[in-house]
Amino acid sequence: MSAAPHLFAQDPGIGNAVQPLGSEPPTYQELAARFRPIFARIAEGAVAREQSRTLAFEAVAWLREAGFGALRVPQAYGGLGATLPQTFRLLIELGEADSNLPQIVRAHFAFVEERLNSKDEADRKRWFSLIVEGALFGAAMAEKTEGTETTVTLTRDGARWILDGYKYYSTGTIYSTWIVAVALEGTDYVSLAVPATAKGVAIEDDWDGFGQRLTGSGTTRFHQVAIDEEQILRRVSVEQPPKTSYIIAYYQLFHLAALAGIARAVLRDAIDFTRAKTRTFAVPGKSSPRHDPLVQSVIGRLASLSFTADTLVDGVADAIDESYQAALKGADATELYTAANVKAYQAQQIVIEQVLEATTQLFEIGGASATSEARRFDRYWRNARTLASHNPLIHRERAIGDYWLNGTPPFGVLQAVIQSEAQAKNAAEAPARTS
Repeated sequence: MSAAPHLFAQDPGIGNAVQPLGSEPPTYQELAARFRPIFARIAEGAVAREQSRTLAFEAVAWLREAGFGALRVPQAYGGLGATLPQTFRLLIELGEADSNLPQIVRAHFAFVEERLNSKDEADRKRWFSLIVEGALFGAAMAEKTEGTETTVTLTRDGARWILDGYKYYSTGTIYSTWIVAVALEGTDYVSLAVPATAKGVAIEDDWDGFGQRLTGSGTTRFHQVAIDEEQILRRVSVEQPPKTSYIIAYYQLFHLAALAGIARAVLRDAIDFTRAKTRTFAVPGKSSPRHDPLVQSVIGRLASLSFTADTLVDGVADAIDESYQAALKGADATELYTAANVKAYQAQQIVIEQVLEATTQLFEIGGASATSEARRFDRYWRNARTLASHNPLIHRERAIGDYWLNGTPPFGVLQAVIQSEAQAKNAAEAPARTS
């Protein structure tokens, strides 16, 4: 028996539907006015959450209640209808409040973006209606295995499937109402959605990274979880790599937006810290560091680094939006997808380097007092370094060079997994072909 009526009923724990801003597409000022008070509340508790490692359930609830998860959902479906550039500008502001939050909602926004690019109207209506009511999606994609592969399995069981295995780096899943997972069924990679409270699902808070500690990027276990047809999102054969899209750039830009937010927070805290000080290193008596040319130089550098990060994020967002708009009009956007992905890789090289510089330069304006655990300025470097580690620069830099020298488009994690599985399959079949 199909469980669809139960699966797609509104979660009683989810708040009311999104209240629209109006019948016209929203301006950035309107969107910012809606969310900035929430961002301010999130920022107020950032240090306390970091000190006690308190997961951001309250902050996520505030965002859900305000309709942040429906930011990109078109107004025709009850969402806010924000553009891609507007979305990433808001994510920078959210990252300034707490860099954990953009990463927490990253998988959710990617899920929405994939529905926006789907031609299945029934699929869009089904999922958008849940999102408008407050549903939040986490991800269970990556695994801690010896190779780049997928070991989670999906097995046919009559009219249903059974999902078994476990994932790690399940960012945002601990806060979610639904989990988007990838499993292997024969030679197909299957993307599917599972209610976070489904029987057989266990979510563990075992992420032990020294930064982005509140993202819930730990283990998700699936034990004999029943999956219905309505939960299957898509299939990709090992022998048929996925089509080109802007999703590589999109995923990367979430990290870059969080990093740009960190750079803004560093500048903000450096200014506040400097203005409040009444003494300067090696200067007798009371003095005002804000008038010290050396301190001014550091603040000037921090402002410039933050500006650069913001500008690069805006540029990549515009490139993604250009490809999205072209595809929406029915044009072949393949070259635009590649251009957006390459720009995201290039921006990554600069944003990471400069934000890490900013998180270190912050301490040049404060002396030993800037290292106080009451301020937790160290979290900026730890969070930036952790975000930078997810997609190593050296691999992306090589891919950029390969593109400019040989025209090779960059590819994402799923393509890498498929390539690895295809190579393993060919290696296993080689003895049979030669015998």
